[in-house]
Amino acid sequence: MASAGEIKIRIGSIRQTKKVTDAMYMISSVKMRRARREVASTEPYFSALKEQIRELFQYIPDTDNRYFRAPLPQGRRNRRRGILLVTSDKGLAGSYNQTTIREAEAYMHRNPETMLFVVGERGRQYCQNKKIPIVEEFHYSAAFPTVWEARKICTDLLEYYDAGQLDEIDIIYTEYQNGKPAQCQRNCLLPLERSQLCPTLDEPPQTGKEFFPDPDTVLEGIIPSYLTGFIYSCLVDSYCSEQEARMTAMSSAGKNAEEILKKLQMQYNSLRQAAITREMVEITSGAKALKRKREKNQSGGQTF
Repeated sequence: MASAGEIKIRIGSIRQTKKVTDAMYMISSVKMRRARREVASTEPYFSALKEQIRELFQYIPDTDNRYFRAPLPQGRRNRRRGILLVTSDKGLAGSYNQTTIREAEAYMHRNPETMLFVVGERGRQYCQNKKIPIVEEFHYSAAFPTVWEARKICTDLLEYYDAGQLDEIDIIYTEYQNGKPAQCQRNCLLPLERSQLCPTLDEPPQTGKEFFPDPDTVLEGIIPSYLTGFIYSCLVDSYCSEQEARMTAMSSAGKNAEEILKKLQMQYNSLRQAAITREMVEITSGAKALKRKREKNQSGGQTF
C-alpha cells in the first residue's frame, strides 16, 4: 500500500491535471462560439448564392454543365472517385477522429481506387502510420476554418475534377447538431444534382432579367462559389463538433479526477488518522512506562 507521502504527491498531480482539463474545456467552449459566430456572418451571402442558382434554373430547362451529373465517357465503366476527409489537428476529442476515419476506410474498401484528400493532422498521421495512400500535396489545417481556406480547398479539388482525374468527389465530415450528438456524414460535392439546388422546377421564369452572356455561363461562374460555401460549412461543422467532443472528453476527465481525488483523500485521511493514532499509542505507552519506572524507583528507595 502506498504511503501517505506518496498519496499526497499523487493528489497534487491529479489536481494539476484537473486544472489543465478544466482550462481545455473553457478554451474549446470559446473556440466553438467563435466559429459559430463567423459562420453565421457568412450565411446570408451563401444563401443568396443558392437563391441565385435556383433563379438561374428557371431560365435553363436543361444544362450540360460539367459540374452536373453526366454519363461516363464511352469505354469507361467505373467512376474515378475522390474523398475529402475532415479530421482534427489534435487529439483528446473522444471518438471524433476515429468515426470519420472508419467511414473513409469503409468507403475506400468498397472503392479501392479512391483518391484520398485529408484535412487535419490527425487524419494524415493515421494514414501515414497505416500506409494508406493520400494526396500528399493536399495539406490543410483543420484549426480555425475560414472562407479563404475553403476556397483554396475547392480550387484544388476542381483542378482534379476539371482535368478528368476525378468523376465524383465526396466529403466525409462530422455534422454539428446543437444539443444533440454529432453525426458523421458523407455528402457528394461533385457532380451536383439539379434537385439538390432547385427542389421546385415548375416555377415560371421571372421577366425583366438578363444574364450576360447567357444563364449557363453565369451558372458556370457561380458554382465554384457555392461549392466553397458548402465546404466552408462542413469545415465549421466539423470544427464545432471537434470542440464539443473535446469539451465532453474534458468534462468526463474532470469528473473522473474528482472521484479519484475523493478516494485518494479518504485513503490519505485514513493513513494520517492511523499514524496519529499510532503516535498517540506510542506516547501513552511511553508515558505509562516512565510512570512505572518512576514508581519502581520510588518503591526501591523506601525499602533501602
